[in-house]
Amino acid sequence: MTSITAEKVRNIKQTFFRRMNGITTHSMREKGVSYKLNWGISLVDLRQMAQPYGKDYELAVALWKENIRECKILAILIMPAEKMESALADEWITETQEQEIAEIASLYLYRLLPEARKKAQQWVMSDDKWMPLCGLSVMTRLLMSGWVPDEHETDTFFAAIRKALHNDHIAIRKAAMTALNRYADLGKKEEKKVQELLSTDEP
Repeated sequence: MTSITAEKVRNIKQTFFRRMNGITTHSMREKGVSYKLNWGISLVDLRQMAQPYGKDYELAVALWKENIRECKILAILIMPAEKMESALADEWITETQEQEIAEIASLYLYRLLPEARKKAQQWVMSDDKWMPLCGLSVMTRLLMSGWVPDEHETDTFFAAIRKALHNDHIAIRKAAMTALNRYADLGKKEEKKVQELLSTDEP
């Protein structure tokens, strides 16, 4: 890490103290969201904080290493998707402990990766805690953006859905249903496939 990046990280962490929201932090803790350090700053405010920094690979990597909720969210917002290596994306997901981080990363970063389709298909079949959620979330966004899966991708998608519908995490089961709904929106043929799946594979 360069001295300039280290100084940016220090300044950012000082800003967190001035913007802390104790009520939000307490509410999140009561709901079972447990970070080592959580200043309770909203995503809207964090997006505003990220703007002056633009896309900065080195700063994003440095912020992610800080075990602080706000640092990880800023890292997601600042990381340039086109520069994020496949291995680093896998590393970030496996290091993710909270559903909130997985969902924000999927929305603001992972869906924009150059290999988003390929990575999503790998993640959805993983037994890692949050990889299936990230994979399903990315697939949902791709479907909403006009992606029409080919035969192989469709087979992978439905295999992942069947597995996700039986996952212990309710968030992953919900993500599977959301992805199915977006797939059904592609057309009558796709809608029929979803109906057939749901009628023969009760979660």
